[in-house]
Amino acid sequence: MERRQFIKNTALAAFFATELPLLVQAANPHKKLGQPIADNATILFQGDSITDAGRNKEALKANDAWGLGNGYAYMIAASMLARNPDKQYQFYNRGISGNKVFQLAERWDKDCLQLQPSLLSIMIGVNDFWHTLSHGYTGTVDTYVKDLRALLDRTKKALPDVQLVLGEPFYVKGGTAIDAETAVGLRPYQEALKAFADDYKAVIIPFQTIFHEALVGAPVEYWCPDGVHPSIAGNFLMAEAWMYTLGL
Repeated sequence: MERRQFIKNTALAAFFATELPLLVQAANPHKKLGQPIADNATILFQGDSITDAGRNKEALKANDAWGLGNGYAYMIAASMLARNPDKQYQFYNRGISGNKVFQLAERWDKDCLQLQPSLLSIMIGVNDFWHTLSHGYTGTVDTYVKDLRALLDRTKKALPDVQLVLGEPFYVKGGTAIDAETAVGLRPYQEALKAFADDYKAVIIPFQTIFHEALVGAPVEYWCPDGVHPSIAGNFLMAEAWMYTLGL
């Protein structure tokens, strides 16, 4: 059964058929979505705990199930590898729990540039905000913007042809980690990310609005109990949004 046929048989069929395309296009105005991924492409996922998803840090080889974690990166790799055995894609996950942008930068040569990804997917920003609330981090949205711009400049200089995908940092309303009133502080980080998309010809995965709309079908406990770390279903939602945005 084709993946899209399977989705049509689920309770969220209407969401995937009608809402998801609108949300993705709204986040990427004037962009041609669904650019092809070359055969033998190296696809790297980077970020914090949402991407890390419990991966084995010692399992560093491409397409190693232990090294991909148990989140959206694993689900994307599993789907794409199963449907494209002739493409010889190479998937890596180098997300690390707790990371902020400056911590990505500290390990970027080893965990990104040396891998020479054809496609680089970055999901970062929640901790840059969240850790100012309870972890003693003193960075601001301006820090986030400066650090991320420097990281992307460095990446494009080393890998001028890399295809960039930027996951929107998100908070799902009703979760236990951050209350809704405080979560408003994440919005400037989300707005900043949208500017990067134009500057670096990246596509945005609008996770904030996607999870918000998904709450119509099931409560926060189903998708993302603490509002930050997605459940199995939430990771599937992220994977589907990622693949839809890239036309996969």
